[in-house]
Amino acid sequence: MKLINVMNMLMSAVTTTSDIMRVIRIVCISILAVCALALIVLVLLQPSASEGMSALSGQSYDSFYSQNKVRTPEGIMKRLTVVLSIVVVVVTIAFFITGFWIKF
Repeated sequence: MKLINVMNMLMSAVTTTSDIMRVIRIVCISILAVCALALIVLVLLQPSASEGMSALSGQSYDSFYSQNKVRTPEGIMKRLTVVLSIVVVVVTIAFFITGFWIKF
């Protein structure tokens, strides 16, 4: 019974669709801020890839370590950077869609 009263109170506080969209926009901004800071830190922590120019001349230095980079901390950071970048793009699109919804 108390849960229903709390739900009714929350629904009465957020009455229109534009109010719901404003709440979603605040959540999107918060997620964007956290992801942006995490991306900055991850990019700064990653080592530079110096093997890029040697690949142009055809030189290849494959070793066991270079073939199994997915399990190293650098590989994990690279994968996390890609995932966070995708999250930023999706949340940014959601943010702008909710902005258009508020105007109409």
